[in-house]
Amino acid sequence: MTTPTTLYIGWDVGGWNCDNNSASRDALVLLDDALNVIGTPWRGNLRVTLNDATSSRDLLNPLLALCQYVPSGNERVAMAIDTPLALPQALLALARGEAVDSLGRSQDNPYLYRETERWLFARGVTPLSPIKDMIGSQATKGMHFLARFAPHITACGQWQSVAGELCAVEGYPSPAKRSAGFAALRQRVYMPETLHAMLHQPTPKQQDIHDAWHCALLAWSLEHAKESVAWPPAEMPAAEGWIFVPRDALSE
Repeated sequence: MTTPTTLYIGWDVGGWNCDNNSASRDALVLLDDALNVIGTPWRGNLRVTLNDATSSRDLLNPLLALCQYVPSGNERVAMAIDTPLALPQALLALARGEAVDSLGRSQDNPYLYRETERWLFARGVTPLSPIKDMIGSQATKGMHFLARFAPHITACGQWQSVAGELCAVEGYPSPAKRSAGFAALRQRVYMPETLHAMLHQPTPKQQDIHDAWHCALLAWSLEHAKESVAWPPAEMPAAEGWIFVPRDALSE
């Protein structure tokens, strides 16, 4: 049996109705095992693509085609997604009428932030809250994607499709941009000269693509440079997920 080709997608998530939002839309960047940018980065709205798909394979083929890659139908895809992929468990408990005893600082508030976000706050990284900040549309889009196409938690922060051809994690591109290790990794990426400025010196409208590129690098690193990424501690609740960032972007 032929071994499936593994491809790595970074997805910077736009809102559900981002079609006319010039500042923020869905963006996809595709890498292969050898760190080649495949095809052409794409920017638009994935809502219709998500609606039309009936299975993970039925979704993957159009996603790859959007990046000008002709799928064989046998690809395995590892995807890093820039949006919260789960809600705080304390918030879900609150919806059932179960409140915490006391609340303090905003960044320690378990209704607003998951444990992974509070873990990052303590190490100098400041992720957004799907509750407090204006990213609810993007977050529900990412969660909808998981529920329909990658519903199985295989480990904390890792989701997979029923047949295993799609793996998804949550990535955060901002720390990757200031990581020395990822700066070296970016220099290894091969891309056509026409994409160089878009990915290295993006215009404001290309910032989504720039973020998607860093997510694609995170997806690649989880399999090819595991030691460069911060992995969840054993006590991290799997139901809340995990935000993957470069280890060297964390403060002591």
